Formats: sequence, structure tokens, C-alpha cells
Amino acid sequence: MARRRRSDCCHAVYMITNTETDDYYIGITVCAGRGLTVDRALKIRWQKHVRRALTENKTWSLCRSIRSTGPEQHRIELLETVRGRAAAHQRERALIREYNPQLNVA
Repeated sequence: MARRRRSDCCHAVYMITNTETDDYYIGITVCAGRGLTVDRALKIRWQKHVRRALTENKTWSLCRSIRSTGPEQHRIELLETVRGRAAAHQRERALIREYNPQLNVA
């Protein structure tokens, strides 16, 4: 019998701060996969943000921030880990409502 895939995997709620302007972004990323630690998941997610900002010409606030001050002027940090996708999205939305991060706006 095959093992059932877990539906309650760990998600990281993180904040990216522009250290030059003190503007910030709150997001989530999944920490699933063999050998994927929270730190590694955050690193991969940060690399994806940077790649999108520099190659896809997105007009999102976070992408504009990365392009204007450079990726090196940004810091990513873990806020908390949450078990389950729905709970993680709910927590992310609650933190966005509570802190109104400047870089989460389009």
C-alpha cells in the first residue's frame, strides 16, 4: 500500500525588508520536500523573487524595490512556521492586515 501524501506540511511565513527604505513584504512558502529545511526554503523563495524582479519586469512593489535598491539591500527573515496550507494562508493574510506592509501592494 502506498503512503498517503501529507496535506499538512510546514509553511514558512516570512518578511522581506528593504534595509535602505525600511519597507517590507510578508509572504509564505512551503517547506516540503526531502531535506528541505526552512532556511533552504526561504533561500529558494528569495532567489525566485529576485529572478522575477530582474528578468520578468514585473511591476509589483517588491519587484520594483529589488530593482531600485538592489537585492543586496534586502533581508529575508522567518516570522513563524505554520502547519497546513490553509492555516498558512490565513496567517499570512492576518499579518498583512495587521501590519499593512508597503511592498505587498501591487
